[in-house]
Amino acid sequence: MFTLAVETGEDWWEVEALYDLCFAPGREALSSYRLRDGVDPVAELSLVARDGDGILAGAIRYWPVLIGSQTALLLGPVAVHPTHQGEGLGGFLIEGSLERAAPLGWARVMLVGDAPYYQRFGFEKLDGVIMPPPTNPERVLGRALIEEAWAGVSGEVVSARKS
Repeated sequence: MFTLAVETGEDWWEVEALYDLCFAPGREALSSYRLRDGVDPVAELSLVARDGDGILAGAIRYWPVLIGSQTALLLGPVAVHPTHQGEGLGGFLIEGSLERAAPLGWARVMLVGDAPYYQRFGFEKLDGVIMPPPTNPERVLGRALIEEAWAGVSGEVVSARKS
């Protein structure tokens, strides 16, 4: 049994340690991290999953990005502690967080990831949405949170950093 809660400042170091454990060294050199520099994650959607003993089992974060004049959520990273992988916790984090997104006014979400995994959550390849290089365009995926949210949305993905 896992419980979801909004990530707090007290969770930050523990979540970062989980990301370090689950992802390869140099993860912060990826193009998606450049879009996050200087931008706060979307607090209401950045969640932690804890087991019955209160131990961190997984975490997910979202970041605002712009595609032309349209806003979108950039999902990631999402991580599940190796001792809980294969238990459906990744899906619990993804669905649990996305259920909260549309009521908060978000229309669309995107990520860079493995299509066969993310298709089960309604993600599809985004044609015409260009992530900063080096990103394989086949891995740029999106999901509409409201009907037709991706219709007519195309262009380069840029940071939502306030100038």
